[in-house]
Amino acid sequence: MKVFFSLALVVAEFLTMSNANATQLRAGAAKIDITDTVAGPVNDRLYVRALVLSGGTTTVVIVSVDAVAIGEIGYISNDYLGKVRSRIEQELHIKSGNVLINASHCHGVVCSDVDKRIFQAVQAAFQHMVPVNTGVGTGYEDRIMENRRLKLKDGKEADVRHAYSLVPDEEVSGIGPVDPEIGILRLDRKDGRTLAVVYNFAVHPIQGVPGGGNTADITGFASRVIEDNLSEGAIALFLQGCAGDINPVWYKDVNHPRDAEPLGNMLGLSTLQTLRKIDSKRDNRIRIINQVVELPRADLAQRISSLETEQERLLHALRGTSLNLKTFIPLVVKYSLSDEFPSYYSHAYMHEKAIGRDDLEKLDAENRRNMSQYIQNIHIMEQLTRNQINLDLLRKHQAERISSGKEMIDAGITGLRIGAFVLLTFPGELSVQIGLNIKKMSPYEFTFVAGYTNGYIYYTPTAEQLRNVGGAQEDSDCLVAPGWQQIYEEKADAMLKML
Repeated sequence: MKVFFSLALVVAEFLTMSNANATQLRAGAAKIDITDTVAGPVNDRLYVRALVLSGGTTTVVIVSVDAVAIGEIGYISNDYLGKVRSRIEQELHIKSGNVLINASHCHGVVCSDVDKRIFQAVQAAFQHMVPVNTGVGTGYEDRIMENRRLKLKDGKEADVRHAYSLVPDEEVSGIGPVDPEIGILRLDRKDGRTLAVVYNFAVHPIQGVPGGGNTADITGFASRVIEDNLSEGAIALFLQGCAGDINPVWYKDVNHPRDAEPLGNMLGLSTLQTLRKIDSKRDNRIRIINQVVELPRADLAQRISSLETEQERLLHALRGTSLNLKTFIPLVVKYSLSDEFPSYYSHAYMHEKAIGRDDLEKLDAENRRNMSQYIQNIHIMEQLTRNQINLDLLRKHQAERISSGKEMIDAGITGLRIGAFVLLTFPGELSVQIGLNIKKMSPYEFTFVAGYTNGYIYYTPTAEQLRNVGGAQEDSDCLVAPGWQQIYEEKADAMLKML
């Protein structure tokens, strides 16, 4: 019976591949400007890019949006996904579950009618489909990002944000991983001209630009570089990966203007470098699987209580000092310039010693004690700030949990295969380690993971990161309990086997 079942699977797979190869894969791509031009200065344009693929009875839509998220935060409303999918199904007769919409997670401002413009892009792509060949490959880029979670010597973790100060360097013992892989799907017309490129990478596109204008950020610049160097009219769709704990490199630099363009150029050029080596061929396999997985919702009461206790401890650790900022800074300068003779010239110290006095040495000792306490107070206040911001996030999500009355969160996930290109999606901000885990478990050479897709359920850190109890944004701006990771990774493994 076991042999017969295995043989049946082989035959079914052979028939599926034969039917797929008998039907020519067709695709169309389009992009439309979605920049809000009245919200303030515009540095570069934001776009929605749409790709429609059809083979046999299966038609799939992939949409890349230069926006922070699909609902919940930013400028796209919570009803957006349903509205767009329903309209596509009603007017284009493509199943709503076959529509995959990924937010780049740039923090640009999109126009108010973004849902209508997205439909227009999908419609244009649908109406201009042509036969295509496909090719898959992986690029490499490790210069533009860094893991933003810092492992501390006391066992806790902190994160690198503009919202608060970093922990002192002497407290840091290590950092987390990054994923330098660029997943690339190439779609070429039969005459060899490139129709579209889908590329997947993990980085928070939150660098900004020197003038502070509206921007599609790193990934917007990357897509522009790719499109400018391919066939006329080629579309480059960026799919955000597992970037929950991945910042742009040098994110806290205060010596240079924040500028996403050089980083985006590097990502775009690294993608092109691999893209030129990818040969496209006829491969008409296309399959999509949609499932809803229930994830445990975190009860944050204990974490809130622990952080409140820590806040009280830190407040009681503050000590009085006679210094304020006005007197502290000059003292720091003096004592840094001359450790031995900070208060006056050396001869005065020598004169006091010669006559049996030590007034200057006593003054120095008192000043050093006050400076040390002032610095300690600063570090405590910085920790209080980090804790307070993350405590506010925990309280917010706990209030939402109570008001919802729900113990579980529904997360829609998609498994997609186009030729040798395999993609799994998730609606949250996945930590990079989860993407690395899924790639490692996959039986396919070219497997990629896209977070920020078809909804938004905030950060989804690893179970280990969630033991950090509010020390970083990822484990505070979060809805799920630690058990979510195992559930998702097991579901991902099962879906991979179905593709």
